[in-house]
Amino acid sequence: MARAKHAVSSVRLSEKAIEQAWSEYKKTPSERVRNKLMEHYLPLVKYNAERIHTKLPDEVDVEDLMSAGIFGLMDAIDAFDLGRGVKFETYCAPRIRGAILDELRSMDWVPRLVRSRSSQVDHARKALEMRMGRKPTDDEVAKHMNLSGDEYSKIRKDAGPVGVVSLSRKWFETDSNKDVREIDVLEDPRQVNPLTAAQRDDLKDLITKGLSRAERLIVILYYYEQMTMKEIGITLDLSESRVSQMHSSILARLKAQLQHRSKELQAQTEA
Repeated sequence: MARAKHAVSSVRLSEKAIEQAWSEYKKTPSERVRNKLMEHYLPLVKYNAERIHTKLPDEVDVEDLMSAGIFGLMDAIDAFDLGRGVKFETYCAPRIRGAILDELRSMDWVPRLVRSRSSQVDHARKALEMRMGRKPTDDEVAKHMNLSGDEYSKIRKDAGPVGVVSLSRKWFETDSNKDVREIDVLEDPRQVNPLTAAQRDDLKDLITKGLSRAERLIVILYYYEQMTMKEIGITLDLSESRVSQMHSSILARLKAQLQHRSKELQAQTEA
């Protein structure tokens, strides 16, 4: 693939200038204005290409991914509708990633040397399994092949299967004029389940009920903010040993309270 990324350089425009460029391009499309828009949004291509590249073997060139992403950016600029009220950054990201993943599907990024060494690993693993009567560990296979731990890990990583799917691929058709795509059905891990959040808050209130301010902070910082005893001590101006002592005391009291409530529930059930 030709290195399309060299055709433009990243030049950020002011908000007013980018609005004017969009208005001008949609009225009279021209290569000059399109290149200006591409220069402005090029960092989006770089960001998506580098994120995808971190999950791929070292042999894949990030510049090849950027070249493919630029074609996705170009298509997004041509197809973008200013009247939809959607930010272009949101609109173009799936197209950029889709173009990169389409390019990856057409590439064979595992070179012959990697395939050969991966095959050697499989043969060594099978030979050791027959000799030892059990599955060998990774350290045993690496030692058998006279490889260091880092070399062995790299071979396993590079030869590992990597599945790529275009996020713009059609998932299924609907009765409306808009088909559902892969991007539309992906789970967003950043979303918080409101029921889980409510249960988490209720549990926090139950656990910290009756505790002093310092004790409440210890529970919240340790179990909810994932802070260490030392960090909590610095925050509360207490020694690490004092925080640990108070934590143990809190757990003992909570255990006693839970046992008491368990007996009450059991008595209510029997009644």
